Amino acid sequence: MTKGFLAKNPSILIFLAALAAFTLLVTLGSEALGLSFISTSMVKTLGKILCLCLVALAMDLVWGYAGILSLGHMAFFAVGGYMIGMWLMYARTEEIVIAALAQSPLPATPEEIRQGIATQIFGVVGASDFPPIWAFAHSLPLQLILALAVPGLLALVFGWLAFRSRVTGVYLSILTQAMTLALSLYLFQNDSGLRGNNGLSGLQNIPGIGEPSQAAVSLWLFWASALALACGYVLLAWLVSGKLGSVIRAIRDDEQRVRFLGYSVESYKLFLFTLTAILAALAGVLYYPQAGIINPAELAPIASIYLAVWVAIGGRGRLYGAVIGAALVTLLSSWFTGGRVPDIPLGFATLKWVDWWLVLLGFGFVAVTLFAPQGVGGLVDKLQGLRNPDRKGAPLGPDDGSLQEKEAVE
Repeated sequence: MTKGFLAKNPSILIFLAALAAFTLLVTLGSEALGLSFISTSMVKTLGKILCLCLVALAMDLVWGYAGILSLGHMAFFAVGGYMIGMWLMYARTEEIVIAALAQSPLPATPEEIRQGIATQIFGVVGASDFPPIWAFAHSLPLQLILALAVPGLLALVFGWLAFRSRVTGVYLSILTQAMTLALSLYLFQNDSGLRGNNGLSGLQNIPGIGEPSQAAVSLWLFWASALALACGYVLLAWLVSGKLGSVIRAIRDDEQRVRFLGYSVESYKLFLFTLTAILAALAGVLYYPQAGIINPAELAPIASIYLAVWVAIGGRGRLYGAVIGAALVTLLSSWFTGGRVPDIPLGFATLKWVDWWLVLLGFGFVAVTLFAPQGVGGLVDKLQGLRNPDRKGAPLGPDDGSLQEKEAVE
């Protein structure tokens, strides 16, 4: 069984080998353990890119394979980040408060410590008490469970309401975008319990492990991100290579026919939507300790649109395409918006890449959509000898961006 699975998916071993080599290279070049030709900030950037590749995998499964264009998956990503950020900020503030109260002539009581933590965290929004949603912020295991359970439950409820009503196509995309916008606007309020526009900060410091250098912490998180991406890739490749993968591709290509064959289309959609929400949340759990801060702007609908652009440019319907797209676009974004590309004086004006990067990205997306619907991943297909579908007047399905000929013969 394992042999057949790997034989049908040789890209898995290639991907894992490439990821392992990349991880080893970054480790040896880091300031923590290696030759110090890769800065700590770059290690953090690369770790964050691995997390974005993981959420792109989730998007590719739900859109590229199942045909559900969700414009809300970055909301699940950010909610997972908020959940782990609550523990990070609580535990770090607790250390600071305990150290400050240790100077008092009398030992501080647990209630005094808790009140001091609440004042430190919520004083910026004019509050001094913990909201109910912080009830488990003191416990790392419980908060980790919530980091996956809360986005999963949110996706389960939203998906059940949407799919049972048989909302599809652009209408479903609009609903997911509306959900994201509503959640973002709620978190901007100071009484949301998550510090409003200030968000959660200081997340790059991991409490309870002494005082390691940022170089070491960034490398640990980079390793965790690489491991999560590897496990996520193998899991999703296994899912799409079996019966489940055949059913969800059939749902993408002709939902009504699958329903008439007796399959519960809504159940399959709900399972995929919830699973990918949990994967996106896991990516957020690993991303924001490397970013160091999270605020409601991270939930803005534009973030989920970027996610769809990454997958489209990389090549939807291909797991490796999602990884290529996310890594390529985020690296280019970091390069163009980080001041590394010199401005171009035109005489009458100056071309500043920081301002024009989004325009360039938009043109790239339009070009891929019109002229290369298979994305960058289509180049990999050509190297593997995969042909374009020869439909002969009998289309295998409406999705030009997927590997339908290969899927039809498996």
